[in-house]
Amino acid sequence: MLVVKLSHARYEYDVNSLVKAFYPEKTVKVLTPETLPEKRMELEDQVKIDIQLSEWGAEVKIMDRIFSWKPDQETQADVALLEDEETEGQEEDVFYTKLYKAAFKRFFYRCLQDETGKSLPWGNLTGIRPTKIAMGLLEQGCSGQAVLDFMEQTHYVSPEKAKLALEIAERERQILSGVHYENGYSLYIGIPFCPTTCLYCSFTSYPVSAYRKKVDRYLDALIKEMHAVAEVYRGKVLDSVYIGGGTPTTLEAWQLDRLLEALKNTFDFSTVQEFTVEAGRADSITREKLEVLREYGVTRISINPQTMKQETLQLIGRRHTVEQVREAYALARDVGFENINMDIILGLPRESVKDVTNTIEDIIGMAPDSLTVHSLAVKRASKLGSWIQENGIEALQNTEETMEIAARGAGRMNLYPYYLYRQKNMSGNFENVGYAAEGKYGLYNILIMEEKQTIVALGAGSITKVVFPDGRIERCNNIKDVTLYIEKIDEMIEKKRTLLEEEE
Repeated sequence: MLVVKLSHARYEYDVNSLVKAFYPEKTVKVLTPETLPEKRMELEDQVKIDIQLSEWGAEVKIMDRIFSWKPDQETQADVALLEDEETEGQEEDVFYTKLYKAAFKRFFYRCLQDETGKSLPWGNLTGIRPTKIAMGLLEQGCSGQAVLDFMEQTHYVSPEKAKLALEIAERERQILSGVHYENGYSLYIGIPFCPTTCLYCSFTSYPVSAYRKKVDRYLDALIKEMHAVAEVYRGKVLDSVYIGGGTPTTLEAWQLDRLLEALKNTFDFSTVQEFTVEAGRADSITREKLEVLREYGVTRISINPQTMKQETLQLIGRRHTVEQVREAYALARDVGFENINMDIILGLPRESVKDVTNTIEDIIGMAPDSLTVHSLAVKRASKLGSWIQENGIEALQNTEETMEIAARGAGRMNLYPYYLYRQKNMSGNFENVGYAAEGKYGLYNILIMEEKQTIVALGAGSITKVVFPDGRIERCNNIKDVTLYIEKIDEMIEKKRTLLEEEE
């Protein structure tokens, strides 16, 4: 464990994220003035990093080394950050300004960089949407070079990652040009069932074998929620629909038919630019199910192998074979799907550079229309944390080399990067990138990351995000537990209706 003592609780998330990024093998615990006294007493003598913020600077002690920061030791830009900046909320305190926080993060990043001798590909950025920075600057009229300079000089982002963020932001602007922001919305529908729960998964998912008797009641509640949303949003433009999970194709063919029929009868699809369903697991796909999806006009599906190494599939709990992935993909093409995405994960347990290379070569042979490359993220709610404790973090190897192998593979298929996001505790501190052929980009994927349009989410564990005209974003969460979702559907509908009507 690596214990950090921090004088201001407001900075806990950023400090924790940066320390964890530099010391991925460590469990990081941050003590703040808000930490319970008994916990502080228990860990006080284990503190390795001590951070004390003052009105005009900070002092950081790492092991036996002391780093001090004052604005006059910073660049002129950092000095300007601390001048004439309005405070957030009602706090008349320099610690509560965004710009003081930004300057401190730069200083703390340099401290960790000096101590470890390492640099992070995304510099001191701890948020999950780095392309929003590039997008925002472009929308302000900044040149591409100005965007690169800002990301490299202000956030210490590597030149390669800065260029990637800029390329994606420029492509996103073009793709989003036809989206209805002011009078439009997108729709997410969650099916929280899977054949099995994967080792790394933290999403709302339940083994369908144990919940089979509740699936129809779940669809009853889901359809009821659909009707309520359609009533409130009558007259608004629906741009994209995404059915995810879980694994939606764990539903039987007749259940998929029932769901999609209700969906098409409830919402106006005449303006929908993209209709995606995650077919996901190869062991959940049949011709009959794919034909149901085609019948109802699904334009894009995702068949996700995650890896094409059989031993890894077994280790992570996916009970299908590599050959079943190939068969499911060929079946989808045969049924007539012309926009198929495949997901892979880099950094899976015990996978080598050779394994990643073989996976990419296999996927190139199938030639999907898009490829989403995920960097493994270690989630507390997943079983992976326990596996790491038993086998060691060194069993997860994601490197610049494996990321480059995937990027080159996408390039060989003429797929271009079009969206990107990051997660906490990602292997190698890298990112997730979506690559797609021209005209086959996943519109919903961009919208969920850029937060420019309201996304109404239905189903257990889903989160509705309403984007107001002033840029404010309000969220409304559904209960995760399937049984409680069914029982309390009326309460959730009323809560969602109140938020959606506020937007009106």
